[in-house]
Amino acid sequence: MPFDFKKEYKDLYQPKTIPTIVNVPGANYVAVKGVGDPNEPNGAYQDAISVLYAVAYTLKMSYKTDHKIEGFFEYVVPPLEGFWWQEHTASIDYSRKSSFHWISVLRLPEFVTEEHFAWAVETASKKKKIDCSPAELLTVEEGLCVQILHLGSYDDEPASIAAMDDFLSENGYENDINEKRLHHEIYLSDPRKTPPEKWKTVIRHPIKKA
Repeated sequence: MPFDFKKEYKDLYQPKTIPTIVNVPGANYVAVKGVGDPNEPNGAYQDAISVLYAVAYTLKMSYKTDHKIEGFFEYVVPPLEGFWWQEHTASIDYSRKSSFHWISVLRLPEFVTEEHFAWAVETASKKKKIDCSPAELLTVEEGLCVQILHLGSYDDEPASIAAMDDFLSENGYENDINEKRLHHEIYLSDPRKTPPEKWKTVIRHPIKKA
């Protein structure tokens, strides 16, 4: 059976619908950074998603090519994730989507090195006939965080975030969102195939002792 991050790391990918604290270890990602409304048709965010999946699946299927990766094992490409922020505020204003800064990511196995990543970017660009050069290999150390499973539309996330904030204040913690530790979302549902009221999204915030 292919390695499945969601099943192997249930505490990170299958949290409860109530806030919980988790210590998140470092992880490697294929990442594309950008600015703008993620819902804009044919916009920068949509282009970034195409690049992410092109590179991720090139690495996943590398064992069927002449490019061999030491330590490779078959795996399921994890769900799409995103780090989000807006300038001059630690919160997220969902009414100003055009001002979003984002880093869209897909998690990668640890055996992916800079050399293999560069090969994947070049190969994906040629095979998919798109420019994959915006992709970068990114390591993120999240550390201590609070997270929750949000059910419903992305625009309704403030209610879940408020529950997280209340939980923190009741337990002696506070948010530690800054330029290095960001609002993090993991998308467990495909919005193209699932109605908004059934969307499942992991919301994760960095925290520290109050």
